[in-house]
Amino acid sequence: MDGGSSSSSSSSGGNFKLYEQLELQEFPDKFVVKSVEAPDQGFVIARRDGTIEPLDGDSSSASPSKTSTIYGVVGTIRLLAGNYLLVITSRIEVGNYLGFPVYRVTSMRFLSCNELLKLSTAQEKKDEAYFMALLKAVQSTPGLYFSYETDLTLNFQRRRKLIEGWMAKPIWKQADPRFVWNKNLLDELIEFKLDRFIIPLLQGNILNFQATQLKLKDSPVALTIFSRRCTRRLGTRMWRRGANLEGDVANFIETEQLAEFEGFKSSLLQSRGSIPLLWEQIVDLSYKPRLKIIDHEQTSNVVERHFHDLFQRYGETIAVDLTDKHGDEGELSKAFANETQNLPNVRYVPFDFHHICGNSNFENLKVLYEQLSELLEKQGYFLVDAEGNILEEQKGIVRSNCIDCLDRTNVTQSYLAQKCLDAQLQRMEVLDSTESISVFDEEYQKFRTLWAEHGDEISLEYAGTYALKGDLVRYGKQTFGGMIRDGMSALSRYYLNNFQDGIRQDAADLISGHYTVRRDGSVRQMESFSYLPVASALLIGGLTLTSFTLQQAGRNAHQFMSSVLWAGMTAGVAAVVKANGRQFCSRPRLCGLV
Repeated sequence: MDGGSSSSSSSSGGNFKLYEQLELQEFPDKFVVKSVEAPDQGFVIARRDGTIEPLDGDSSSASPSKTSTIYGVVGTIRLLAGNYLLVITSRIEVGNYLGFPVYRVTSMRFLSCNELLKLSTAQEKKDEAYFMALLKAVQSTPGLYFSYETDLTLNFQRRRKLIEGWMAKPIWKQADPRFVWNKNLLDELIEFKLDRFIIPLLQGNILNFQATQLKLKDSPVALTIFSRRCTRRLGTRMWRRGANLEGDVANFIETEQLAEFEGFKSSLLQSRGSIPLLWEQIVDLSYKPRLKIIDHEQTSNVVERHFHDLFQRYGETIAVDLTDKHGDEGELSKAFANETQNLPNVRYVPFDFHHICGNSNFENLKVLYEQLSELLEKQGYFLVDAEGNILEEQKGIVRSNCIDCLDRTNVTQSYLAQKCLDAQLQRMEVLDSTESISVFDEEYQKFRTLWAEHGDEISLEYAGTYALKGDLVRYGKQTFGGMIRDGMSALSRYYLNNFQDGIRQDAADLISGHYTVRRDGSVRQMESFSYLPVASALLIGGLTLTSFTLQQAGRNAHQFMSSVLWAGMTAGVAAVVKANGRQFCSRPRLCGLV
């Protein structure tokens, strides 16, 4: 694992703390943001062009038109006609991480500083309107967490290796930039040294952060699952697949399971991420679009960069590939295996989840565990005693993937996490050397529920729906209610992927800085147009008229010929839609796939 150069604890005094409650004052020509606890600290942002100035103490004698309480400044983004300030308007405290309170963002608001828009050209106004629609989508981003008192982006093992005084730095300087969702929005706040207003947001999952109390043999054990989403290849399920040329992969998430017992703290890290090849799966109205591997001369370098980065951060990698070994998935899996066979510090392990486990045989994952047990024992986990002494260190990581890195991946990670938790609890003498948490029915169900909820939130962020196969995690088998829920989620994914995710992907590219707004030209592909409403109307109308004329067909031959004509026209429209499916789907307009 990577970390600082000192093994000293980062829990010493003098930790940096952000302003917790802010006042937003709205004037005709400006917005003023100031700290409630320190009213002389704040900044002014002009409504005309978004120019920022630190608060100079000489506040306006005029009264603001509106005053409200906000709970943080997320950052600023400059578009064509001005600056937009994103603020947190509501939050909820969801628990704590290592003793520090943690909050989830429940609502955000963009403050427009774009009065120069009226001087813009017609094309600039049209482009700005699209960008503002994207900002509206950004306001409802799920799964954003923060703390006023500590950085959430560093896992427990890395925190324990920070150099002396690290936590006295501004929180944004402490953070791992991979996991700072609003990194691209902080530049102007950093420029004006507004350190106590700068909140690094983490997108991921903290399960409401209510650590489950596992009362095993009357010994309370606090258990928390904490996930951190990487922003380097941020996006939606179908529009962000595979890797980019730098080796960053889609849906890369670091998941930490933290167990605490009588002062002992023990953590396990796992990761997930899309197969690190250059590949795509373009939506085309079919339920399961074809996978396509992009033939590129840099492919081997991309895979090598990805695993080198993992080795630098976590140590040796066990790459567990859960994809099918036939069809399109099989071709992708074969290419992945070929690229990893000569890489150092990587152990590729194929496991055909659907073939071995199906939809109900959760316990068949023991086949995988038996393959990995020696490697997992060698990697270990991180353990600190009540006095703060490091007793064990994790020396590598399991990297799991399926195609989406959602459903099969979550089932597998929960199984491996349970096996590790058994070992941790045995080491802390909560369990005997032969016992498992699975023999404690009520507590085991709590553990499974945590992992199921974890999978749901990770899936909502990437696919827009709850995870599939959640029953395998909750109950170890598929239930009828779970089948209905999975069916509804699958239909929702189909709709979102085909008709909504283009906008969501553009919003992610804009907010993460992967797309840069320029005044020297209109937005690429801004005039994209979907013919789906027209096609849908023709199909529905054709089916309706065909049905109506068929009911009348028994009366005369003319009605029968009308039925044949309308049926033929409907079939023709359906064929055109099927052949040109990609043209009817919502597509991103700002960035390419790689």
